[in-house]
Amino acid sequence: MNILKINDVELAYDSFGNENDEAIILISGLGTQMIRWTDSFCRILAARGFRVIRFDNRDVGCSMHFSHYPTLDFNALATALMSGQRPDIPYTLDDMSKDAIGLLDALSIDRAHFVGRSMGGMIAQIVASEYPERVLSLTSIMSSTGNPALPQTSPEVMVMMTKPAPNPFEDEAGFLAHKLSFAKCIAGTGYPFDEDAQRALILEEVQRDYDPGSVGRQIAAMAVAGDRRPRLATIKVPVLVIHGVDDPLIDPACGEDTASAIPGAELMLVEGMGHDLPHQLYKVIADGIERTARRN
Repeated sequence: MNILKINDVELAYDSFGNENDEAIILISGLGTQMIRWTDSFCRILAARGFRVIRFDNRDVGCSMHFSHYPTLDFNALATALMSGQRPDIPYTLDDMSKDAIGLLDALSIDRAHFVGRSMGGMIAQIVASEYPERVLSLTSIMSSTGNPALPQTSPEVMVMMTKPAPNPFEDEAGFLAHKLSFAKCIAGTGYPFDEDAQRALILEEVQRDYDPGSVGRQIAAMAVAGDRRPRLATIKVPVLVIHGVDDPLIDPACGEDTASAIPGAELMLVEGMGHDLPHQLYKVIADGIERTARRN
C-alpha cells in the first residue's frame, strides 16, 4: 500500500499488473475500503492486460479522515435540503471525483478506465462527465443517477444500514453480528452467502481503520449530489451499467435509469445478484469491464 497527498488529502492506494498497461481505476462504495475490490478480482483484471489501481476514498480506510467535523445531524440535513438550502458538509462527491483525477495526476496517467460500485459508481459518473479527456471508459455498478423519481431504499434496509454498530474493540461478536446481518440483507439470492469470507473482510477493514462517523459524512455527500442525468447525457466514452436484479439497497430501476441517461450505454442486469459482488460473478463482471474497455 502507498500514500499520496492529493488536493490536501492523503489517499491510500495499491496497484496490480504492469505499470505500462492501460489503467483501470476502481472506486469503492459508501463507507467501504478498497479491499472490497478483492485481490483475486484485481488479479483477474490485471491478467487481461490492465494496470489495476484501487484506493481508499477520503474518509475511509488508510486515507485521510474528516473526523474533526462535528457529528452530522441528519434531521437538519434533510430539513435544509427540503427547503432548498445548501447544508454545510465536509465534502461532496465532486470533491471525491477530484481525488480520483488527482490520483491520475500523481501517478502520471493521462487517461484511464473508471469502474465504480454503488457510491463509487456515482463518483465515476461525475469523473466521466466532468473530465472527459481523462476517461477511456466507464463501468457503473449497482449505482444510480440521483433522479428523485426513482424508487427509494426501503425504510427497513435504511435502518439496518444507519443503525450504529457496537464498538468492535469492546464487543467484537456484536459488531460482527451487526455487520454480517446487513451483508446478508443486501446479498442476492442467486449465490450462497459466504459468511466466513465476509467475516474475514469485515475484520480486515477494522484492522486497517475504524471510524464509524465516516459513513454519515459520505451519506451527506450523496444527499447533496442532486440529479446527475444532465451530466450523464454529455458522456461520450463507452459505458457499461451493471446492476443486480435482486438489489434491495439500490433498486434495479436505478441502473436502468443510469443506462437510459447515458447515450449508447450498455445495460447488464444480472440475475441473482444483490448489492454485492460474489466471487462467482468475478469473471462475468471482468468480462463486461474488459469488453467495454476494448470498445474505446
